[in-house]
Amino acid sequence: MTGPPEPIYSSTRNPSPELVAILRSLRPGQPIEIIQTVRVGRKVWTTTVKGKFRSLRYLVTGLATQRVPDDDIIVPTVHFTKDNGELSSVTLDEQSQVRALGG
Repeated sequence: MTGPPEPIYSSTRNPSPELVAILRSLRPGQPIEIIQTVRVGRKVWTTTVKGKFRSLRYLVTGLATQRVPDDDIIVPTVHFTKDNGELSSVTLDEQSQVRALGG
């Protein structure tokens, strides 16, 4: 018997229940689309990338200075392969959208 699935979490804001459901449903090789809002200064734009899902993992980083282990930053990261064969990954934030595509 298996227990409940592990939560998908982030150090900042946890993903929405809708995004968690999509991430849990993805299988390796499944076509996906990731949509993110990028902000640099006052400029804001939306960017989209497509590929085939490989895995969901976590990017774990610390701060630039030595501090307590609780200062680790943990971010869910979607790993995928682009159509040109490039292995790529995108870290998710609270505004990220992931869509499963047909195929």
